[in-house]
Amino acid sequence: MRIVESNPVLGIIGGGQLGSMLATAAKKLKIKTIVLSDDPKAPAKKFCDEIIISEYDKKKTIEDFASKVDIVTFEFENIPFKVLKYISKLKPVFPNPSINQIVQNRFTEKKFINNIGIRTTNYALISNQSDISNNEDLIPGFLKTCTLGYDGKCQFVLKNKEELSELEIEFNKEHILEKKVNLKKEISIIITRFLNNDFVIYEPIENLHINRILNRSIIPADINKDIFEKAQQQAKLIAEKLDYVGTMCVEYFIDEKNNLLVNEIAPRVHNSGHLTIHTHNVSQFENHIRAVCNLEKLELKKICNAEMINVIGEEIKTYREKSYSKNEFFSDYLKSEIKEKRKMGHLITVKL
Repeated sequence: MRIVESNPVLGIIGGGQLGSMLATAAKKLKIKTIVLSDDPKAPAKKFCDEIIISEYDKKKTIEDFASKVDIVTFEFENIPFKVLKYISKLKPVFPNPSINQIVQNRFTEKKFINNIGIRTTNYALISNQSDISNNEDLIPGFLKTCTLGYDGKCQFVLKNKEELSELEIEFNKEHILEKKVNLKKEISIIITRFLNNDFVIYEPIENLHINRILNRSIIPADINKDIFEKAQQQAKLIAEKLDYVGTMCVEYFIDEKNNLLVNEIAPRVHNSGHLTIHTHNVSQFENHIRAVCNLEKLELKKICNAEMINVIGEEIKTYREKSYSKNEFFSDYLKSEIKEKRKMGHLITVKL
């Protein structure tokens, strides 16, 4: 099964639900995992072989972590670039930290996408309030910080320019103003690229967001063949141009005219890809482990259709008390604290 001579020890930075699922997939492949997390209550400690609790910028801890592993990967993209760069001098890091420099910033991410010939929504870099006045054609739109922010955090909806006076915007941070799309549908492509440039591409997943938080994901996506193929081709091109190794997600908008527009790149396993645990013979998590550890690529086979619902905040209390049928699979992320708008678990319903 293995291309490598012996199973490497895999270091995972981040101890949340994605880190937990990566560690679970690694265990299936008999890969030992060591997690580095800044959260003493990190859920991944229940699934990995060892956990190191520390802030991510502690040099001594980083060196200790690197000394124990052969390869390093991560569960979220906002780890400081200088930390990943330093680790990459000690041990191989996949995906390459240079990719994070591009995708950690919404402006550089969109520039990269456009420079390789792929469309996004129209946008402008906003450094001060006058930049908004000079780009009024992008309103109605979304004003987002260039860095950080997810699940609707650090994002503002601008229906008209008069609303600016009502918003508390910190212009000491750079923002990006994105033109609102007349949205027909949102989809994502989960793709894994291996060290030898082999690919595994899952079929498009249809996504529904509520308050800019992913609410549900569905396989198959209700799209035409042209969009199906174009979305896969574009994801493959992005992965090639980034020289990506591992699993990543490309999120798309489809507008009312059936234009396909890239929204974001997630350089990691992705929430919308949880479905693949049940819909395919190899999940996004197992493929990520196989890619970064240079294991054999298996032929991808679809088993069934499915729908996933994210469990947000206080909803988790109800889901923990429910009973489920044989085609329902509830996953509790085992987070120690329930917070509003926080993803606490998911329910996947397999279509029999």
